[in-house]
Amino acid sequence: MHKLEDILTIAICAILCGVESFEDMEVFGEAKQEWFQTFLELPHGIPSHDTFNRLFASLDAHKFMEAFMRWTQSMRSAVEQEIVAMDGKALQRAIDAGQSPKVIVNAWAAENGLVLGQRQVDEKSNEIKAVPELLRVLELSGCIVTLDAMGCQKKIAREIIEADADYVLALKGNQSAAHGEIKSYLDEAIAAGRPELAAYETVEKGHGRLEIRRYWQSEHIEWFADKGLWEGLRSVGVVEAVREINGRTSTERRYYISSLPLGAERFAKAVRGHWGIENQLHWRLDVLFGEDQSRARSGYAAENLAALRRWALNLLKADKLMAKRSIRGRKKAAGWDNRYLLHLLGINLDA
Repeated sequence: MHKLEDILTIAICAILCGVESFEDMEVFGEAKQEWFQTFLELPHGIPSHDTFNRLFASLDAHKFMEAFMRWTQSMRSAVEQEIVAMDGKALQRAIDAGQSPKVIVNAWAAENGLVLGQRQVDEKSNEIKAVPELLRVLELSGCIVTLDAMGCQKKIAREIIEADADYVLALKGNQSAAHGEIKSYLDEAIAAGRPELAAYETVEKGHGRLEIRRYWQSEHIEWFADKGLWEGLRSVGVVEAVREINGRTSTERRYYISSLPLGAERFAKAVRGHWGIENQLHWRLDVLFGEDQSRARSGYAAENLAALRRWALNLLKADKLMAKRSIRGRKKAAGWDNRYLLHLLGINLDA
């Protein structure tokens, strides 16, 4: 019988080096078998791809994630009012006949650049149920939790406040009455230059593109009919994005509710921090780890492989030895240099 720690070690090494499937894990292990034998027992050699598949399909995903979160918490630096962005990501190829793609809700710590945890959405449910489950197992005290319109729910706002955190929640059609009221108030207040508005602006230029973002926030919410239904609600805000690309200009406004007190720069930081989950996490998972192409779907396989990719990304992101290299460059170095791969794992064979 293969040892669990041997299988998991080969698997995380494989993911760190760019392997994307169970079949390639077996090939990877065989190619490095002599090296693996210097620190693993391997009583029956390198596990087959079927063994990798069976293990990750049967391994309790919640317990595996608990181990992941304990390790991540130990790596996490203390940051005052850290932005924790939560968002769902579909595993596009992990799909059974007649079913929708599996969806993973991620929690991303913006300043630390770490995935804090994940929860797979139940096939008979939606992200609204998975978000509170994830909130309850994360350490969020003092953080600012951000969610897109999917997460703009009274229950989720209450869960965040109960976790001793603050929230910034995007508003859209799923809260049509609230969206309409808040949009009407903020648009009129901006046009009139009302004194209760706090404002902040950023300008970004480059490659023929100009983007101006203007943020407004107000604690004047006595008029809001549902004010008492949203736990901890203290302010409303809007960001206006003006983009000029090759001479063409577009303007878009997005509206938010928040438990934060007045402070437009802090509000802007939370909104920008949420946008980072797309290019700092989701983009990297698809482009650098091939997550969108993964077909693993039996049992817990999709969820556990997703966790393994996030574990590998955290290891690469936290590394200081090659801090000047990109994540892609560190992955390549891990594949080329066994010493660096051991360094990422925290293994010192000379000790």
